[in-house]
Amino acid sequence: MAKYSRTMLRKIEEIYQELSFKIRYEKGNFQSGYCIVDEKDIIVINKFFDTDGRAQVLVEILDKLDIQPDGLSEENANTLLKVRKTASREGLFANVDTD
Repeated sequence: MAKYSRTMLRKIEEIYQELSFKIRYEKGNFQSGYCIVDEKDIIVINKFFDTDGRAQVLVEILDKLDIQPDGLSEENANTLLKVRKTASREGLFANVDTD
């Protein structure tokens, strides 16, 4: 499983920022480690997760949101494609075309 650095976590967070999502790291009893508040585009992640855990949760959510790179800035689109490629190699994304 890939280890995500603090720099990569920031890049993934920038994708969400561009999509107008707010990410909050808070204490909670989330069985999956996160909660998405749909009506307000807020993602709440367990604050006790380390950097790698936080990044992996955000990558998992990216798959569920079905974000397309053509709607993002060039830098964020490249980050998204890189993350998807890594995640698909590890079996984290079910239906991703990385070509």
